Amino acid sequence: MGSETVSLPSLQGQDPASTLRYIQYEHQLESRYLPAIRSLISKDLSEPYSVYVYRYFLCQWAHLCFMALHPTNSSLIGVIICKLDDHASETPTRRGYIAMLVVESSFRGCGIASALVKKAIDAMTTHDADEIVLETEETNKPAMNLYERLGFLRSKKLHRYYLNGNSAYRLVLPLRQVIGTDL
Repeated sequence: MGSETVSLPSLQGQDPASTLRYIQYEHQLESRYLPAIRSLISKDLSEPYSVYVYRYFLCQWAHLCFMALHPTNSSLIGVIICKLDDHASETPTRRGYIAMLVVESSFRGCGIASALVKKAIDAMTTHDADEIVLETEETNKPAMNLYERLGFLRSKKLHRYYLNGNSAYRLVLPLRQVIGTDL
């Protein structure tokens, strides 16, 4: 299966974040958008993912994955892929996880990533998430700034976390206050 480069029509003079169509991923969209998702992510993220990793997230948690589409030709501009499950800890936690977030390079800095993250946060909150976590490379300052602007906190440094040898920060967004049982 080959991939093709798509020329994106200009949105000159328009606010891209507000003119794009944001849709929730659906299984029937796989044949149209999975190749585009893989291509966009493989260009920008440091980890190589197999098609099975994408399907793991998209098949089980499609309701937590969102795409930003160009308003005229529906080409993929950005995507966020997430999951939500129970996390075993001292206090049982419903933990959301942002696995991947990418925006086409020519559309960065327009608020699209923020819009995608907010949609994911809203969806995970609706599904009773207590917190949302993610990892990002410590050298990825734009991502760190984005997440911290949205309320995420650095919780841990992960040395040499990525295959390329780069370290990461685990970021967490607490959504619910865990109430202790002390009397």
